[in-house]
Amino acid sequence: MKQVAILGSTGSIGTQTLEVIRNYSEDFCVTALAAGNNIVLLEQQIREFHPSLVAVWKEENAHKLREMTADLNVKIVAGMDGLIEVAAYEASDILVTAIVGMIGIQPTIAAIKAGKDIALANKETLVTAGHIIIPLAEEYRVQILPVDSEHSAIFQCLNGENRKEIDKILLTASGGPFRGKTTEFLANVTVADALKHPNWSMGRKITIDSATMVNKGLEVMEAKWLFGVEMDDVQVVVQPQSVIHSMVQFKDGAVMAELGTPDMKLPIQYALFYPSRKYLPGKRLDFATLTSIEFDVPDLKVFRGLQIAYEVGRAGGSLPTVFNAANEYAVARFLDEKIKFLDIYDIIEDAVHAHKKVENPKVEEILSAEKWTYEYIESRWHI
Repeated sequence: MKQVAILGSTGSIGTQTLEVIRNYSEDFCVTALAAGNNIVLLEQQIREFHPSLVAVWKEENAHKLREMTADLNVKIVAGMDGLIEVAAYEASDILVTAIVGMIGIQPTIAAIKAGKDIALANKETLVTAGHIIIPLAEEYRVQILPVDSEHSAIFQCLNGENRKEIDKILLTASGGPFRGKTTEFLANVTVADALKHPNWSMGRKITIDSATMVNKGLEVMEAKWLFGVEMDDVQVVVQPQSVIHSMVQFKDGAVMAELGTPDMKLPIQYALFYPSRKYLPGKRLDFATLTSIEFDVPDLKVFRGLQIAYEVGRAGGSLPTVFNAANEYAVARFLDEKIKFLDIYDIIEDAVHAHKKVENPKVEEILSAEKWTYEYIESRWHI
């Protein structure tokens, strides 16, 4: 039986991870959970899955949760120390990092040093600290198993292949709700418009990132570290139906692709059971009715975030941290209807150009770059 800890258990990936575990309860035991503010749902998860350790971000919520679960044998902790305790929990075999944001860096490092395999759904960890995480995983001989649909697809395509023979990674994108739209159109889109993703059911922040295509830029940077390639070896291909989840082109010209219906439980389950496969309930591709698969190229002039991401990923250092932090800040303000959609790009670009790059930043310098980014935006944009 595999012992599983989850960071971000009440979010989209976390709840779907628990759904997979529920379907295969004889194969998994949940040892530890961590979440943000949704302590009502977290209490339900504690009562169903019986973890012995649980972390929340705020101490006041930890206090409430202790009262709510006073009849249970569970330890409730809080803050970054609490997340790290969950991540490195001795009873766990694998950590699912489903938490959103750079808050995942330090717990992931702690888990690796504790010898835990990582089912990685927190892309910010590799985007900002890939130069730390990947060598550390190699040093401690732990597996990093991608949970993002696209990176899982690439990982599956590379099973049994020599990574030195990769010619190009073809990272697919749905194009989001604004595929084919102009800059003029995007100037007046609303939060509700941006949250209408055509294919995937995701959290609010990542859905906006998909609409801006900043998410795809982050995924290119993540692929660079996961698969040991350069930024320009990753080509973004728009595939509107989300049938092809990504592809790998090899030196001999052969292209391998992973296809399936858009269901995040597939990459989650694949990471949890790797290297085995198990039955997953749900729809299957019907090639009798699938008459065509469309492809397109992303418009980098309209979706400027993707172009900026390539520039930042090539430059490296602390710039990916600034890119990511500026996007987090801007998306939060857009969701609060404090700025317009296109302001997201302007804020990212402004912060990236103003930042003085630090080469090979340590964790403290990464966190300092994040703090600098927030302070810079607040001083310039007054939002």
